[in-house]
Amino acid sequence: MRILFDQGTPAPLRRHLDGHVVDTAAERGWSDLDNGDLIDNAEQAGYDVLITTDQNLRYQQNLAGRRLAVVVLLSTAWPKVRLRVEAIRTALDQIGPGELREVPI
Repeated sequence: MRILFDQGTPAPLRRHLDGHVVDTAAERGWSDLDNGDLIDNAEQAGYDVLITTDQNLRYQQNLAGRRLAVVVLLSTAWPKVRLRVEAIRTALDQIGPGELREVPI
């Protein structure tokens, strides 16, 4: 699975997502894109999932009919996020195109 980390997603998480290709928006030069443009670019580049900490994304974007899925982490703090790595992996295993899942942290 190809995964894109949004700006606030803790980068150390990528080391815990073995078997997935993970890039960041910053690495792609997409740091300044708004959510709609970021989702469009991610889909066009062939990403399957966007992992973000933007809790408002569900209200700002309609994901119906999208190929991209979104996982929302409810914290940006790596010490807290690392305790929920298994829940994040489970969300990735279970999510489908156009879905949004929140992972409580």
